[in-house]
Amino acid sequence: MSPGIPVPHYARHAEAWLPPTAELLVQGGDMRIALDPALGTNQYGCRPLPDAGLLAFGSSTASVVSEAGFAAADSLRQQLLRAAETEAQPAIYARELGRMRRELLELCGVAGEQPECVFAASGTDIHLLAAQLAGNGQNEKPLTVMTEAAETGSGVPSALAGRHFSARSALGVAVAQGATMAGNMQVVAVPVRQRDGMLREAAAVDAEIAVQVRQAVAARRRVLLVLTDVSKTGLMVPSSACVIALHRQFAGNVEVLVDACQFRLAPATLRAYLEHGFMVALTGSKFVGGPSFSGALLIPQSAARCLRWRALPPAVAAYSSRVEWPGNWAAADALGEAANFGLLLRWEAALTELRSFRVLPEAEVHEFLQAFADAVAGHLAHNPAFEALPVAPLDRRALLDRPGWDQVQTIFPFLLYRPLAGGGKPLSRTETQQVYRLLQDDLSGSGDLLSLRCQLGQPVACGERDGTAVSALRLCASARLAVEALQGRDHAQRVIGHAIAALDKAALIVSTL
Repeated sequence: MSPGIPVPHYARHAEAWLPPTAELLVQGGDMRIALDPALGTNQYGCRPLPDAGLLAFGSSTASVVSEAGFAAADSLRQQLLRAAETEAQPAIYARELGRMRRELLELCGVAGEQPECVFAASGTDIHLLAAQLAGNGQNEKPLTVMTEAAETGSGVPSALAGRHFSARSALGVAVAQGATMAGNMQVVAVPVRQRDGMLREAAAVDAEIAVQVRQAVAARRRVLLVLTDVSKTGLMVPSSACVIALHRQFAGNVEVLVDACQFRLAPATLRAYLEHGFMVALTGSKFVGGPSFSGALLIPQSAARCLRWRALPPAVAAYSSRVEWPGNWAAADALGEAANFGLLLRWEAALTELRSFRVLPEAEVHEFLQAFADAVAGHLAHNPAFEALPVAPLDRRALLDRPGWDQVQTIFPFLLYRPLAGGGKPLSRTETQQVYRLLQDDLSGSGDLLSLRCQLGQPVACGERDGTAVSALRLCASARLAVEALQGRDHAQRVIGHAIAALDKAALIVSTL
């Protein structure tokens, strides 16, 4: 500002509420996003700075911020600092969220459907908000039906039940983890894998879910049915046919939340969900490639006509602020004016990645992802150090009958085996966690396979084998990898070669344990 002109009171401490970009990227979340002082990483193993030397195949857990994403976030921070010279925090936050809301809907290809969009710090926060909306105002305790937490997230059942799922909320409020906040719901989690990690019959899972829904409706209870598309291990549960049928049969009693927090959806699929009247939860931190903790809930107009008038319990103010909701929603009335600038920067980075991905021809994306899937599946099948967990095909024919890149498998879960004479012995969960961590380190410094630094998806508990509790690592394709692969000739083979190298390093580490 010019010398002699008084500095507005809201500009004097802008540097305090807009610290350096790397610090902001880990603010405005719960304990999962806080950095470990010793490791410098959050709970997902990610740093708040770009890491160009890391082979990033762990997008089913979270993505390390890219150089382009970080630059976009940093540029936004500079714009916010300039705006702070003349505007107050709430006004700046509201304007930027409005811009992001419009761009997100455009990039998702759903702006024409005019869904409402609610922002939140994480996918878990989105589950909490959706459940409170769906269950509000019912005399009988509402019911949420979901798939098992191992396929979604450890905090999701608590969030859906209306309980605080972390010791710190998204807006930095200390809360009693596990305590009920009000408007609590009963949650039923239906298993999709057997004790040994093998898949249950899809028809049996659908039937069990249908029974739960029908019994609840018969008891005059409101139901929130969660369709997971895609789960931690790449599953779609329950089937879209099952969910569509239940939603139609019990119209007005059953709300549907599509847990698409992996964001492994083409625009046509997303539009189809909204056209069926389903809410859709998204995050920018997994397949898309933004930094951890950026959530959005899309609500179609058919559902919004009813939901917009439902109030939320006051305790939800620990997770959400007024401007993160569309205007004229009763849910926002109980919320404060807190501005989450960490969330703002994380979404700016995610939108930068999504923008680059959306300009790619879908046919070429499909071709690359299929080549990636064929190479990874083949490598897992032919190395005795691995056992690929079964993943059912992504069948969305009841939703829309057209091919798309999002029908290709992009998450590849596998168990690790220590080779032994006459067979192999599965690694325990502790040993698998050790391999996961070692993969990210340069173990030789000599430029060979062991020097590669590789990030895979964190181990997911998958039952027992031979009396040993086991976990599956996950190698994943992502939007960022597709962008890299389609930059020019031979780029796709380089990306696929890196994926195979990551698997080879894992096998080599196993042989040394």
